[in-house]
This record gives sequence, C-alpha cells and structure tokens, in this order.
Amino acid sequence: MADFIRVFIVDDQALIRDGLRSLLLAQPDIEVVGDATNGAETITKLAEMSVEALPAVLLLDIRMPVMDGIATTREIRSRFPDVSVLILTTFDDDQDVSQAMRAGAQGYLLKDTPSEDLANAIRSIHQGYTYLGPGLIEKALGQPSSQIPTHQFPELTPREREILQLIGTGANNREIAAALYISDRTVKNHVTNILSRLGLRDRTQAALYVQKHRRDA
Repeated sequence: MADFIRVFIVDDQALIRDGLRSLLLAQPDIEVVGDATNGAETITKLAEMSVEALPAVLLLDIRMPVMDGIATTREIRSRFPDVSVLILTTFDDDQDVSQAMRAGAQGYLLKDTPSEDLANAIRSIHQGYTYLGPGLIEKALGQPSSQIPTHQFPELTPREREILQLIGTGANNREIAAALYISDRTVKNHVTNILSRLGLRDRTQAALYVQKHRRDA
C-alpha cells in the first residue's frame, strides 16, 4: 500500500480544524499528523518533529493572530523546504492570493471547496504541482499587461510565445485554441514544449513566470 500523504492543519478556529480533520479522514491516502492555531505555534511544533515525521502538505489559513499565513508561508519555505503549503481560507482578494503565491505557497483554495476537490489539491501539490481554485489564477497574476516582447523567451518559437502570453492571462487550453484557431491537442503539445523549455512544472508556474518577466522588463 502506498504511503499516506501527511497533512498538518493550521487554523485559529477549532471547528474548522476539527471539520477538516473529519473530511480528510475519509480519504484513503491522506493522514492528518497534527494541527495548530497560528503560524508561530506551527513553526514550534514542526521544529520538534523529526525529518521523517514532518508533514508533506500544510493546510494554512491566511488570516490568523500572532503569525498570519503569509509570514508563516515564508518561514515554512525557508526552514522546512520539503513541506508544501496549501492556503485554505475564506478570503480571495487579489492581494492575499498574489502575496501567498509570491511567499512560496504551492496552492490557494477557498474553504467552501468541496472535500473531494480539496483532497485532489493536496494530492496534486504533493506531486509537485501548483494548484489554484477556480477563478483565482488571475488574482494570483494581477491584471495582465502588455504583450511579451519578442526579445524575451528566445528559446520559444513565435507560436509558443503567443500561447505563453495567453497562459499568462489565465486562459485554459480550450480558450487558447479558440483564440488561435487551432485544436486543443495542438495547444496541449505546445504547452508541454513550453514547460519543458522553460524548466517549469505546470501552467500555473508558467503564468506566474510570465508575470515576473513583465515586472522585471
């Protein structure tokens, strides 16, 4: 049997922690290994664990007393780089989402996310992917700005740069295919090439990569 995905829950509300624990107990491949009420308590508890006992995924609220989710994410990514952070919160304003992803969170979901979607997000992040809930990618990126300059990403073909530009706006494969009058399969192949050539894990990372290059241009 495959190893369990070890999950640690951080939320200042006991009812939320207990509810999440109950939801995740129903998943055959997920194990809740601890919880905390704020970021500072989380850091203390993780520091007391052996490397083998550390969680694989931290479920983290963004607004908590003592140490909020953004500061906690930065600290976790610095001190425990093998622990992935999934923000789970009721707040979805642009600044929260963008700051969380820049701090190093691998995912961002709202607390009204169905339990099966939450479980799938945990699995995806555990496998190394980035996961954003519906409608959150544009908030993570901010408002799209000008098109990618032709001198950027010289390793890509003109068509691949065009597709990367659309990924940066949050467009999915079907929307890209419709915009460029090409098939979904063709878009998928281009996206695979783009990720490989830029050394990125997934399309969310690609979108954030585009945004970073726009800021640095």
